[in-house]
Amino acid sequence: MGQEKNPRRVADNEAMAKLRMLRTSPQKLNLVAAMIRGKKVEKALTDLTFSKKRVALDVKKCLQSAIANAENNHGLDVDELVVAEAWVGKNLVMKRGRPRARGRFGRIMKPFSEITIKVRQVEEQA
Repeated sequence: MGQEKNPRRVADNEAMAKLRMLRTSPQKLNLVAAMIRGKKVEKALTDLTFSKKRVALDVKKCLQSAIANAENNHGLDVDELVVAEAWVGKNLVMKRGRPRARGRFGRIMKPFSEITIKVRQVEEQA
């Protein structure tokens, strides 16, 4: 007796990692995500390491988490992993403000975003 095992949300040859509450706009985060889509994980990690974007370190951390999930939880081979998908979503927006001239109020929006990275094991053709 007991609870049934939950079905996997991804395929048998895939693993996923999600990073929430990143203090950057989704538009800026999507530029970094586009940089790694479809690449082998070694190349993607190298690109993120040497990127000048501030948020690239957080994306690298999420990619390393996806790789670790693939290796430890799903038994996939790290050398054959490819970044299958990397998508970005909006999160909350902190609303701040600043007094302006003639009694007006300038709104300052401080957006947060989230990124999901899915890695897939692809066998190399000889």
